[in-house]
Amino acid sequence: MEDVPDTQRGVAQAARTGRAPDDPDPSPGGTPGGTGPAQNGTARNGTGPTPARTAPAPDEPALSLDDAPLNRFHIKITALTFGANFSDGYHLGIIGIALTLVGPQMRLGAAWQGLLGASALIGIFAGSIVLGWAADRYGRQRLYMLDFLLIAVASAAQFFVTGPAELFVLRLLIGFGIGADYALGPTLVAEFCPRRHRGGLLASLTAMWTVGYTAAYFFGNYVIGFGGDSWRWLLASSALPAVFVLVMRVGTPESPRWLISKGRIDEARRVVARHIGPRVDFRELLRHREPAESYDYRELFRAQHRTNTVFGVLYYNCQVIPYFAIYTFLPVIMARVGLGGEDYLVGGLLNVFLLLGGVVGLWFVARFSRRGFVIWSFVVMAVMLAPIGIWPHAPTLLLFTLFLVFTFTMSASSNLDQVYPPELFPTALRSSGVGLLNGLSRIGSAIGTFLLPISLSAYGFSFSIIALAALLVIGTAVSVAWAPETKGLSLH
Repeated sequence: MEDVPDTQRGVAQAARTGRAPDDPDPSPGGTPGGTGPAQNGTARNGTGPTPARTAPAPDEPALSLDDAPLNRFHIKITALTFGANFSDGYHLGIIGIALTLVGPQMRLGAAWQGLLGASALIGIFAGSIVLGWAADRYGRQRLYMLDFLLIAVASAAQFFVTGPAELFVLRLLIGFGIGADYALGPTLVAEFCPRRHRGGLLASLTAMWTVGYTAAYFFGNYVIGFGGDSWRWLLASSALPAVFVLVMRVGTPESPRWLISKGRIDEARRVVARHIGPRVDFRELLRHREPAESYDYRELFRAQHRTNTVFGVLYYNCQVIPYFAIYTFLPVIMARVGLGGEDYLVGGLLNVFLLLGGVVGLWFVARFSRRGFVIWSFVVMAVMLAPIGIWPHAPTLLLFTLFLVFTFTMSASSNLDQVYPPELFPTALRSSGVGLLNGLSRIGSAIGTFLLPISLSAYGFSFSIIALAALLVIGTAVSVAWAPETKGLSLH
């Protein structure tokens, strides 16, 4: 991987190509008589004006931002975005474990337990929608710092709560910060990273969600074994990765694509020269510049973007509603089919398959088309889940095998959740679109999680599982009809 180049090299390159830093799109002409500094794309050689060079020297070919070589900065911006995904998985994983002690100590009824379980999801919805829009209007970088400051403070404050209302508010704030980062992080990664590596880097974000959830399961069960107030230490432990990420994010630059969309060409040139390299062809970026007024949220639902918006909302919800509903009530589901829902080893094996699916899914994203992967993953999940609902009294080994394959495929396909959304929208709408899809998916997840125990009680196990499988069938149909192929797409 290349070393991060010095900003002055970018300035020197601009001089060699005849373009001043504040003149991104040169036109013929210059200072009369060849006196004074070069202007309007004219380079001065001491004998009069000469036409600006429109291409780099033969040994220094121009590169588009989408085709720049992968370097340390690309890896760093991706690693810094791991934080939200790890935190989301970790927070979702620890709350269910912590409630086993919080519930009896605070004498929580079913309503409070449900609210505390869903609080972070509600916060994620609000954070994704509000700050996704704000990032398109005011920029990504500043909010990218502030959201993790909020997560760190609210996470640590959980240690001191005295009642369920305080815990509910803090987890709303944590969810708000995580939701904001869901809109901001993948957008920044997509806008900086070369298209050849974009899918793998974005998919690794979702893999970190699985790592966070799995870590919460094993670490949470260990900590909670101490009893007493150990739940306070477990909940507050989420502040440690948040503080680490916050410190490491200091110095993160603004997205050059967003800067260009706002007409701040000189700033964009400096960011790219310092972090990507001096040979990026800005003319290619400027040709696809979006008008500044395109940040209006209504643009997502107008003819040009409506299909991608509707597809993104439906595909995302059809995938995550079964995921969150089943894994929130995993012990109940496992017990209903005689799979030892309370058994630590069974839960551990399922979490291992979640982790394996997330890792192998990285290869799937790199190997297969976006459209093909999303369609066939829905098909496999539906085929695995439906028989569990149709024949819940089948041999235990068969049911467990079906559920392991479902778990593996669900985890692998969820890698698309951070890959597809940023590729569906242009720069001026990208953070808003990503925020909308993430936010609505969490509302869908919260509704599904709330309804599943009601459905199990009122209509029974078979009906509930078949209903979740039906959502996967709907996801298949939606993907066949509307899923675009975005792999290798040049972002504009």
